[in-house]
Amino acid sequence: MNRIPVVLCAAMLLIPACTGNPLIRKVPPGPEAEVAACMDCHSNVDELFSKEHPAVSGDDIRTCFSCHQPMDPKKAEPNTFSATLHRAHLNKESGVDCLSCHSWIPGRHFGISGTGVDLGPLPENNMPLLKKTFLSWAGSRYLDARHAKQNVTCSGCHGDSLPAPGDTIKNERCLMCHGSYDALAEKTVPEIFPDRNPHQSHLGVIDCTVCHVAHGESRAYCLECHQKFVMKTPG
Repeated sequence: MNRIPVVLCAAMLLIPACTGNPLIRKVPPGPEAEVAACMDCHSNVDELFSKEHPAVSGDDIRTCFSCHQPMDPKKAEPNTFSATLHRAHLNKESGVDCLSCHSWIPGRHFGISGTGVDLGPLPENNMPLLKKTFLSWAGSRYLDARHAKQNVTCSGCHGDSLPAPGDTIKNERCLMCHGSYDALAEKTVPEIFPDRNPHQSHLGVIDCTVCHVAHGESRAYCLECHQKFVMKTPG
């Protein structure tokens, strides 16, 4: 099986870092840890929401959790709440860093500051790749950004644990959103040469990640042998 390097944290909240916050702030887990407050950067939290959003009485992550729950890791589905927050804060101009909201003890714990939420261990040497991959999700030309636009966050593909470098996605997880193999094949029947359907290969069922790479350049695997085929893989 091809292994595509990918490291992403399970999709949770990311709150902006204010000027002067260090890039790496190791905060112990648990309710005693400092909770990042929206009011540290936003003078009026209600102005950030749509008119349909109920008034908010609190000013930190725990207020959001009173209504918005993390998605079921057994399901692959969009998470509008988490995706909206990440997209809003993940850009080079915002000054945002993961540890504005996430607590981290390298190799032991990665979670959400002050909430007791633990997303699993995150080694120190994996943090730079995590940041790079999250920025790709927020605005690259790859499949990760296509998923971001559909509100599919990290946990939609990776579940509730932090994937290790070299981990990739099993076909079953992809098909939870994209339908059965037969449904995919029906969507990708070429108009001119129907026998050149990438989802009805003479090789049988192959890993989705052979062609579809979330955090890098995707490829049309068929073209490695059939150079005259006209195919383009999204992302």
